[in-house]
Parts: sequence; C-alpha cells; structure tokens
Amino acid sequence: MLTSLLIANRGEIACRIIRTARAMGIRTVAVYSDADAKALHVRQADEAVHIGRSPARESYLVGEKIIAAARATGAEAIHPGYGFLSENADFAQSVIDAGLIWVGPKPDSIRAMGLKDAAKERMIAAGVPVTPGYLGEDQSPDVLATEAGKIGYPVLIKAVAGGGGKGMRRVDDATDFADALASCKREAASSFGDDRVLIEKYILSPRHIEVQVFGDTHGNVVHLFERDCSLQRRHQKVIEEAPAPGMSEETREAICAAAVRAAKAVDYVGAGTIEFIADASEGLRADRIWFMEMNTRLQVEHPVTEEITGVDLVEWQLRVASGEPLPKRQDELAINGWAIEARLYAEDPATGFLPSTGRLECYFVEDDSIRVESGYDRGSIVSPFYDPMIAKLIAWSDERPAAIDKLLLALNDTALWPVKSNAGFLYRALFHDQFKQGNITTSFIEDHGDQLRGLTEPTDEMLASAARELVSEAEAAWQVGLTSFRLNAAPMRTVPLSFGSDIFYPEAPLIFRGRVFSDIVAPGVALVTLCGESFALWSTA
Repeated sequence: MLTSLLIANRGEIACRIIRTARAMGIRTVAVYSDADAKALHVRQADEAVHIGRSPARESYLVGEKIIAAARATGAEAIHPGYGFLSENADFAQSVIDAGLIWVGPKPDSIRAMGLKDAAKERMIAAGVPVTPGYLGEDQSPDVLATEAGKIGYPVLIKAVAGGGGKGMRRVDDATDFADALASCKREAASSFGDDRVLIEKYILSPRHIEVQVFGDTHGNVVHLFERDCSLQRRHQKVIEEAPAPGMSEETREAICAAAVRAAKAVDYVGAGTIEFIADASEGLRADRIWFMEMNTRLQVEHPVTEEITGVDLVEWQLRVASGEPLPKRQDELAINGWAIEARLYAEDPATGFLPSTGRLECYFVEDDSIRVESGYDRGSIVSPFYDPMIAKLIAWSDERPAAIDKLLLALNDTALWPVKSNAGFLYRALFHDQFKQGNITTSFIEDHGDQLRGLTEPTDEMLASAARELVSEAEAAWQVGLTSFRLNAAPMRTVPLSFGSDIFYPEAPLIFRGRVFSDIVAPGVALVTLCGESFALWSTA
C-alpha cells in the first residue's frame, strides 16, 4: 500500500482525496497557487508545496512543477483528481517516467478515449451501441453538410477533441448548417487546438445516463451501476442522481454490460465513466441508449455512486494503484437506496449565472442529515481563477422522494454572503413537479428557466423574521443596560429594515421556515435565508 500521495488538484476534490488517504494512513501532499495559499485543502494536507501564480496555466496545469513537488516531498504517487491534468495522457506518462505511481488509467487508455471519433470506432468494434452519425476523415464543409442531410435534422456538430460542452452546436435546419459548422470549428480550434468535428443525430428527448466502471491490473472490470445526469445547464451537470429514474432491471443490465465491454476494449485500469445518451421519448429502453464518450478519471458526481453502493471509490483508486485487485466482485455489488447530488456554485442566477467572487463572510450548510463535499469554509476566498463550485450536497435515503426532501431541507438552510450562490435555483429545480416525477431531459433548465430564476429582493416572510430577530437582540441588550432605551416610549417591538436603497416596515413576525443569522455579518444586521436565497438586512432604527 502507498505511504505518501501528492494531490495534483485543489478545492473540494483535493479535500475529498485527503480525507480517504488519511483514513488509510497515507501521508498527503497538497499543491497550491498564490490564490490558494490559505485554502482549505492546503490546511488539511500533511504538507503543501507552492507551485506558481494564480492562473491555472502557471500552476495547476504545469506538470513539471507538480512532479518536482512530488520528488521534493518524497511522495510515491500522484492523484490528479478531475479537471486540470487528470485526462492528460502525456502528463500521466511523465509521472510514470519519473518513477512515480499514477493514480489513474494507463496513458494509452486515456489516448484511446480522448478523441471522440476514434473512441466511437473502437466502441463499434467492441459491440457497444453508438449514436447514429458521421465519423469520416473528410472534413470538407460540403461533405459534412451532405452527411448531416443523410442523418436527418436536427443534428449535433461536436468537436472531435471536445469536452465540457465546448465545440458543440445543435442544427435544426440545413440552411443553418454552414454557419454553425464554422462557429463550432473556430471554438474547437481555440479550445482544443483541433478543429475536426463529427456529426451525430440530435436526440429530441435526451437523457444523460452514465455508468461507473472500475478496472484493476489483474484483468478485472466491474460496473457500479448507473447515474442520471440529465439536469444540465449549457452541457454542464447541475444535479445528479443514482440510480436513474425509470430504469428497468433489463435495461440496466444491458447498459452496464455495454459499459464493461467499453472499458475492457481499452484495457482500462482505475475509475472511469462511460457516458450514454438516451432517447427517452418512449422511456428508457436498451435499444435507444447510445455511447457518447468515456471520462477517463473520477467524476465530480462519484459520491452518489458511493452512497448507493457503500463503496469508497477513492480508496479503490489507491488500492488499485498499489497493485491490489478490486476489493469486490460484480456479484458482491448491489444498489441500496437512492442518492441525489446538487452542485453549489458561486454564481448569481438572477444575472444570468455570472460568477460571484470574494470572501465568504457567512458560509453555512446544514450537514447533519446529508453529506457535504467542500473546498471552502467560512472566511475562505472564492477567487476568479478557477471553477466556481463551492460544494456538493449529497442526500441519501431508501426512496427517491425522501432523498429529494432531505436535499430540499439542506438547501433551505444554506446561507452564503456576500458571495452569491445558486442554492435557491437548485431548490426550485428539485421542488419542480417534473423533477419530482423523474420526468426530465437535458433541456429541463432551458424549458423552465423563468420558474427557476432567483429572487431579487427578500420576501415578506424573510423581512418579518429578520425584524423579529433584531428586536429580540435589541430588547436583550436593553435589559442589560446597553442600548435600545427609548425615552418616554414603550420598548421597541419592530424595526425598519433596509435592503439596498429600499426601506421596509415589516408586519408582525410570521412563523419562519428558513434561518436567521444575526451574529455573523455585523451588529444590527440579519442575514436571512429561505429556500436557498440569502439576503442581508440592516436595521435603520
């Protein structure tokens, strides 16, 4: 077993890996940029090494600095987490060439799945169903337009080297194809240095289903069942769950078997995810689910799989990297209950999801009944240099409705200030009837945007509760002779409140379903949260 591990990442995934490594008795080494000098993962690790300035291209994306940090600290292995260099085959090979252990798949496996057209050809050879489309070498606009016509509109143009939703365009009509192709190629060249594209049939009722696979160096490959990641915004996942709503045992068996074949086709070792697109117009059927791509790393949403299987996937990664066989056989793995994960981002839904940065003067997530994976705590700085995800909130229960309710209760109490968050947006998405029924596609957020948009000012219920809290504080202070004494007047029972340039005069306090924080921001200020929305209200009395 490994004795020391360098984590080539930051934020919540670095903290997540540190937690498991520590439980296994493995010494951890963190790396950090200027912006992360006081970050949570740096404080939690046994040792930390500075690797450069704040931009990722000068720190977390510089493989030579990371390998040098491992050598300087005596780390035996490097875990890349996800993002940054996690799917960079050349970096993986450099780690191995340096005499270190790479906690991930073989570089050749990463390369085999790195280009979408080559990956699909390999999947076809392995008997894995793929989306109807064009994978040809001829990239001339006329040929591509002709092939799109053969496939039938709508079609999806996808960058061969793409990922993260970049280099993708939906085209509904032949007259729009040329402009969409040119735009897609420009973005692909800029983002990936490769402007080649493939064309796929666009699925009109799409669901994003993925299967967690795991292989070892002894030839064993298992699946850990499926996840549904259909709730997305601009091709970025927002809420994920396991298992997938409406998945029959017959369909599950077929898709999971296809995922194992896919992993075996590239001699896969470690944690990986086979992603499928499903046409859900007639429910989830095995003959209408097709391979999209493989993510050759641990996924952001891996906790929902851990929750329903009782497996620690990071522990499995470290054991497999040490040369051990998989801890469990396929017949020892089973689904238990339901898990749902929501990604808490530092962004403002009311302004088109613009990122929000700054110091977290208040950061509260109720974690008594749910699992919280975070790279931040109160006082942490949310910088503009990296992905704005603050935390992942994961709820588990025996049944899906109960898991949803747990997550709703946690989001109701979530409070961030002055940094904005999408907590209210997540709450409304989970509360939506269509989501509760499990009847969602990847267009859910686009279709219901107006219903999911955030509040721009506090509700009457929030105002009344803030006033009640501030009155209680004022009366308590008056009783000890500090303040709130009013000459020739009865003790104050309410207070006028300001929010922005507006002054509010709340009515009698109501029964409040949210939470009030009156001792965090400043004296005379109440931070009120309800259904994930947080507002700071000042007393003007």
